[in-house]
Amino acid sequence: MGELESIRVFLAVASQRSFAGAARQLGITPASVTRTIAGLEARLGVQLLVRTTRQVSLTSAGAIYAARAGPLADELAEAANETREAEGIISGSLRISAPLSLGVKILPEVLPSFAALHPRTDLQVSLSDGFVDIVEGGFDLAIRISPPPRDKSTIWRKICKVPRLLVAAPAYLRARGRPEHPEDLDDHVCLGYRDDLPEEVWHLSRGRQRHSHKAAGHVCTNNGDLLAQLVRKGEGIALLPQFIIKDALAAGDMVPVLPGWTTPEIWLTLYYPPYEQLPLRVAAFSDFFEAHVGGDSFGADHGISGGG
Repeated sequence: MGELESIRVFLAVASQRSFAGAARQLGITPASVTRTIAGLEARLGVQLLVRTTRQVSLTSAGAIYAARAGPLADELAEAANETREAEGIISGSLRISAPLSLGVKILPEVLPSFAALHPRTDLQVSLSDGFVDIVEGGFDLAIRISPPPRDKSTIWRKICKVPRLLVAAPAYLRARGRPEHPEDLDDHVCLGYRDDLPEEVWHLSRGRQRHSHKAAGHVCTNNGDLLAQLVRKGEGIALLPQFIIKDALAAGDMVPVLPGWTTPEIWLTLYYPPYEQLPLRVAAFSDFFEAHVGGDSFGADHGISGGG
């Protein structure tokens, strides 16, 4: 194993505090990790790691070596990636953050196709419905469903509108009555999507009419699939992206509520760290994602939409 690869293995062990963990991270055997570290220590003539039955820790010499070798290894890896990108070869890791529902329903159709086209790219996908700081989290890009960002310095790319519908189960409407106007929602159980805001407010409009309603039902959550299941069980009314509920709508398990009233637009959007220029692998995935997703993945308008 070459010098650079030996350093990469050492840094993985130092980061993971484990030979086995480093082996899993690098996709090699623990025995190979052990041999590589032994060879590196022999060449340097110093002990870099202290091994116990419970963990692996750095010696003082190991800490110095890691502090100096880490940035050099990163720079060499980046130089290799830039050289490949200059030749149009897409390689390296691509860390992606995405919402849970979108990740489960949309990405299984996208990721294998992209990986087949670019086998030298390592896709690492993290699903979370909470706010993710992509810079702090070390992500190359984030897929989000949201209104346009307020921060004008944010790098972002609109992909398509994401229609939303106010929906309820037919059984719920038979039991509670069908609202004819947004004011009628006061007499209904309105299930809210809640993330970083204390409560969800539905801003509804029809022509020049405007009405806002707080979704202050007995349940709120930050996951659209859970809200959809609650609606399906007749627990109340919710405002949901159509791509989550299209099968339930087609089956008649849910029906639109207040057709003709619209909500503010939300978009499927790609967010990026403050790159001076998108790395080739990030640009390639962005183009591929937009071409393979588009508006068709998110359904046609059923009344409550306005893109949102």
